[in-house]
Amino acid sequence: MDTAPAAPRPAPAPLWARARRWSPTVVDGVLALVVAVAQVAGTALAGLSQPERRSLDALGVGLLVIGAAGLVVRRRHPLVTFAVAFAATVTYLQLEFPFGPIWFSLIVALGTTVMAGHRSAAIAEVAIGYGTFIVVPALPGGEDGPGITSAVGLAAWLLVLLLGAEAIRARRERTAEQARSREEEARRRVTEERLRIARELHDVVAHNISLVNLQAGVALHLLDERPDQARTALTAIKDASKEALVELRSVLGVLRQVDEVDDAAPRAPTPGLARLDDLVAQASVAGVEVRVVTEGEAGPLAAGLDLAAFRIVQEALTNVARHAGPTTAEVRLVHTPTDLVVEVTDDGRRTPARPAPAGAGAPPAGDVATLGSGNGLVGMRERAETVGGQLHAGPRAGFGWRVRARLPRGEPAAGDARAGAGGARPEAAS
Repeated sequence: MDTAPAAPRPAPAPLWARARRWSPTVVDGVLALVVAVAQVAGTALAGLSQPERRSLDALGVGLLVIGAAGLVVRRRHPLVTFAVAFAATVTYLQLEFPFGPIWFSLIVALGTTVMAGHRSAAIAEVAIGYGTFIVVPALPGGEDGPGITSAVGLAAWLLVLLLGAEAIRARRERTAEQARSREEEARRRVTEERLRIARELHDVVAHNISLVNLQAGVALHLLDERPDQARTALTAIKDASKEALVELRSVLGVLRQVDEVDDAAPRAPTPGLARLDDLVAQASVAGVEVRVVTEGEAGPLAAGLDLAAFRIVQEALTNVARHAGPTTAEVRLVHTPTDLVVEVTDDGRRTPARPAPAGAGAPPAGDVATLGSGNGLVGMRERAETVGGQLHAGPRAGFGWRVRARLPRGEPAAGDARAGAGGARPEAAS
């Protein structure tokens, strides 16, 4: 019976790659062991050619091992590590043991101290060590001090060590700062995206739900007395709720990173001033007669500006329907080379109120809220600010309400050319 060949085993990861998964304590322990072995073995070999120096005995080996052993705690106690390595190395030199790779532990300890931010202490200890190396041998009873070449070479070598450690420390700080900046930027973008989604959901849902609530009140008001006219309100409820579902699915589809919406639901065009007639028709069903006036040449608008203008008009007309009831309103669009001015005004709730269009009825008095409550005005102001504009809202002189937004045009995005809201003549819609 044939058997399938065994799958080849994956090649083991390199040692340096596996070392990344070790704990810092294990890494420092391995480093201390490697430095100790290198110092002792290298110095023992170098001492064979230095018969004039003291033989490397147990004391010399102990000093080299002690200097390396301090590296085990170099991350937690960098100053202690540097002090131990410094004292062991200086003592080793003063006892005239052979020269060799005795500086490894001191080099690692110096770099660790500088990178930990203790530059002043590192420089001070280096200066003391350098002075000890230069002065002590020249004292009476000591051997001759190092020559000028050795002194300058040692100074240059120590300077290179300090500068190298400082450069590594600065690079690590820059890398950490860049990482923090990227994290803060990511958090800021997440926050901005949440705010954008919240605004979009508010504009999509609140507008249509407000119309549904208003027309439901009208239907209840007319159901017993004029059931034939209640049909108009119920039809408006159906259309508004259907549109709300379509737009809500579109927003959620973006969040889920899918492009498809329920095939049974109609696909709506991208919200913009090209859909201004839809807002006028919805307001008309709610009993608000809207007059649209366009001034200036309506050129192409950037997608963000077009959406912001549409949402401001949508929210303003929703507030008119909710808070003023059956009335008249005017939407004025003023196009200039630098700005788009959007102004929505209404005649307010007046007594006696004008007759509402057929089938609109009058909402119950309890459905009237105070204008400015909730997030409507805040949302409109945020919409204007997202495109660098400003929005002001407040009561008109005598009666009614005015919402006025000035939105800078900027540069329209490629492919965003739209026809605007109409020609230069006023249009009446009911």
